[in-house]
Parts: sequence; C-alpha cells; structure tokens
Amino acid sequence: MMNGISGTASGLVSHVFRLVDKSPVDWVIIENVKNMLALDKGRAMDFIVRAFEDCGFSWAYRTVDSRFTGVPQRRQRVIFVASRKHNPSDALFFSNEDDQIPASPSGSAGFYWTEGLAGVGWAANGVPPLKGGSSLGIPSQPAIWRPQSEVGSKIVTPSIEDAEAMQGFLRGWTDVKADRAFQRARWKLIGNAVTYGIGHWIADNVLSPKGCNLDTLSSWDWGRWPRAAFGSSGKWFAVDANEWPARNLYKNLDDVVNEESLTPLSLRATSGFRSRTKRSKLRFDERFLADLDEHIAHWSESKAA
Repeated sequence: MMNGISGTASGLVSHVFRLVDKSPVDWVIIENVKNMLALDKGRAMDFIVRAFEDCGFSWAYRTVDSRFTGVPQRRQRVIFVASRKHNPSDALFFSNEDDQIPASPSGSAGFYWTEGLAGVGWAANGVPPLKGGSSLGIPSQPAIWRPQSEVGSKIVTPSIEDAEAMQGFLRGWTDVKADRAFQRARWKLIGNAVTYGIGHWIADNVLSPKGCNLDTLSSWDWGRWPRAAFGSSGKWFAVDANEWPARNLYKNLDDVVNEESLTPLSLRATSGFRSRTKRSKLRFDERFLADLDEHIAHWSESKAA
C-alpha cells in the first residue's frame, strides 16, 4: 500500500472487487495499516469506498489499537467492513473504552533500534508494531529496555515466540517447518498477521452486531479521512470513535516475554542506535541513554577480553 493504490501489492484490491461484485456475500472485511487513511492524500480510501458503493455496499471503518485486546503491542490498524444486507456501523461503533495503559512494574519499554533520528516507535509497557522484516525475511524485531535487569541484559530483543505471544498466538504457532531459512521467514508471518484478539472481536461483531451507540460528527471532503467513518451512496460521515472499542485484561510486557529467550542487542546495533540519538532532536529519558552507554561499555569490554 505504500506505493499507492496502483502499486503492485495494492493490485490485490482489484481482485477483491472482481470477486464481490457478483458474489452474494453478507460481509466483506479488510484490514490494513493506519497509513491507508492518508495514502495518496486520501485517494486510496476514496477509490476503495467508491468501488464498494458501486457494487451496492454500505461500509464503515474504525482505527483500532491491538492493545485493547490485552496484548502489549501498540499496533494501529484500520478495520473496514462492508455489507449489502446489514448496517456495518452496528459492527464497529458500539462503544469507546478507556485507553489507558497500566504502568510497567519494572519500567520496561519497547523501541525500534533501527531508528533513532526522527522516531523510535517508543511504547511503554509494550512494543511498537511488529514488522515482517525485509523482503528477504531478515528479522526486524524491536528492542526492549529493561532498566531493572543486570548490566548487559538491560537492552534486549525478544524471540520469535515472544512475538507470537504479542500477537495473541500460542508460542510456537508459526513453527511449522524445521529448516533454518523458514525460521527467518516466521518473522514475516508474524509481522504481517492480524492480532488474534482483533480477528476474534470483528468476527463476533459481524455475526452478532451490537448496534451503533457512538455520535456522528460530520460529513467531510475525501481529502482528509478521519480515524472512523461510515457511509453509503456517496454520503459519508465521521464517527466519534477512539481506538479502543473494547477492553480486555492487559498483559504486562514483562509477563509476556520469556526471560530465558531474550537476547542482548548486539554491540554494533546498540552503538549505531546510540550514535543516531546523539544527532537526533528527539528527547530521550536520561536513564535510558545511560543504560545504552552502559550496555555498549559492557559488551565492548567482553569483546576485548
């Protein structure tokens, strides 16, 4: 979707409309990154909405955060539903729940060590969105700062099993093949997956819609898409919906990761990230910076020994 609605990956969208145009399906559900609302200055969403309406569908969408399902991963996704027979708003806009994240007892936080200049994807008591990695399947997992851990283990990376748990899956869910090449590809499977709790939530809601209880805000021009909206036959309206349509018991990051499977972030990766923080205009917790320097010193000494 990053290349626009005409990009290679987005070509799949045309096949969706080809299939649903003459199909008597009750519901169509699409999930994508939050950026789809701004893609091509709103043209991508405009294309999708008008195409569904041309096929006789009403539609609604809502931006949600995976953390509402209880997992410690800040993963914002757009859930788009359309139907010819039902009111899609009844499946998405039943309630707004409290979006406060409980503080981590240990102060743990996740960040992307591959960044550092314009952003780091910082997430307190959680991790930023899990990514699939490169086109070659090379892992691109986030790092975790654990300020109360021992020196050398304060800056770590989670295992693939930890990532599975952060998506709401059973540990080992993607471990279906023993060869090493596939083990790297598991990160792509996890990074591209829909969080289990979100899939469960939307399935429940389309099977048993709870009704639309949220306020309609206004209509708008297609150039600026709100985080939640509905429409049909060319009439579109924004909805006062936050990213937490429900609230499940939140799992602290420390309780999800396996202590024994955490790997210290490499000296090279930590040094590169620390170098970028020094050039960045971002503001960092001084304790975090001190722990980065301590981590670099510890592993530099270990390497020299």
